[in-house]
Amino acid sequence: MSSAAHAASAATAAAAPNVLMLNGISKSFGTNHVLRDVSLQVAKGETVCLLGPSGCGKSTLLRCINWLETPDAGSVHVSGRRMGVRDNTSIRMSDADLASMRARIGMVFQHFALWPHLSVIENVMEAPLHVLKRDRATVRQEAEALLARVGLADKHDQFPSRLSGGQKQRVGIARALAMKPDVLLFDEPTSALDPMLVGEVLSVMKSLANEGATMVIVTHEMEFARQVASRIVFMDGGQVVEAAPPEQFFGSPQSARAQQFLARFHGHGAGG
Repeated sequence: MSSAAHAASAATAAAAPNVLMLNGISKSFGTNHVLRDVSLQVAKGETVCLLGPSGCGKSTLLRCINWLETPDAGSVHVSGRRMGVRDNTSIRMSDADLASMRARIGMVFQHFALWPHLSVIENVMEAPLHVLKRDRATVRQEAEALLARVGLADKHDQFPSRLSGGQKQRVGIARALAMKPDVLLFDEPTSALDPMLVGEVLSVMKSLANEGATMVIVTHEMEFARQVASRIVFMDGGQVVEAAPPEQFFGSPQSARAQQFLARFHGHGAGG
């Protein structure tokens, strides 16, 4: 995105409703405090990239959003609805209610997580058919369109074992989009890929950002984050240290920790 495009995106986000609201999220594993009082809001149409050193809590934060990890404290709201517990109570949601809430959140994992026994198009169709109980003919038509959108129109009947890593990840993106989620979460979607295949996945993600998808992306691809993010959220030690538009974050980071992180990246090509 150009500076003008980033400014327009920021203005749009300021006027848009919040799709995702995190308030005071904390999470520990034993004596390891992974997240410490993290609050974050993501507006409709925003692309937020989470950056930071390995082990700083980025992936755990994503897993707390869709309740794959249960926060020790704090709340998550998706499109105005409380995640994981019933509104105004501390009572855990039923499994059915939790599944209904998770259907609003698309998750693209680092290691693809495709079903190996299903063909590509069956992977994309599975959740709309069995979670949303939608009509098979309509779901298949939409799945075919999604596979074309991610450049895999010719791979309908292939099985995951026949695909490259980049192709598997693009199927994962199509599968997430098939649920028509309110927000898409990406957990380092290119880190398991051969460097030659990274570009094809980032290209799909850039097109989603340009189309106004609401996304939260954990990534170590710094140039991608600079180009695509409407906002950078930098984490360290389980906390949000700095949040800024990409031009500001990459051009003049305010915190010493962000400055050190970017200096290391520029010096060695290392990211989060």
